[in-house]
Amino acid sequence: MRALLFLLTTSLLMASTQAQAGIMYITKYKSEATAKVYISQYKSEANCIVYDTKYKSEASKSGHWYYTQYKSEATANIYYTKYKSEADLIVYYTKYKSEARCRF
Repeated sequence: MRALLFLLTTSLLMASTQAQAGIMYITKYKSEATAKVYISQYKSEANCIVYDTKYKSEASKSGHWYYTQYKSEATANIYYTKYKSEADLIVYYTKYKSEARCRF
């Protein structure tokens, strides 16, 4: 069941190029989320190595995420979870644009 949920969520995210990159809205509610995200301390266990961009125009490259305060502007709604077992997506944040990428 969990694998099916992950595949469905990944499919929704990958429906456009925003799957690996995009404009993200952080929601407080799991039910509103397109994906539940766990932040990893280790690059090796991450599905996505994410670079937090300051410009919306840079959010078109793989692993480049731009955060918005407006839900209507977002390409994906994400919920941060404290539990890795609950996550649909495991991310590691990098300081370098060149390291950003997603593996699906």
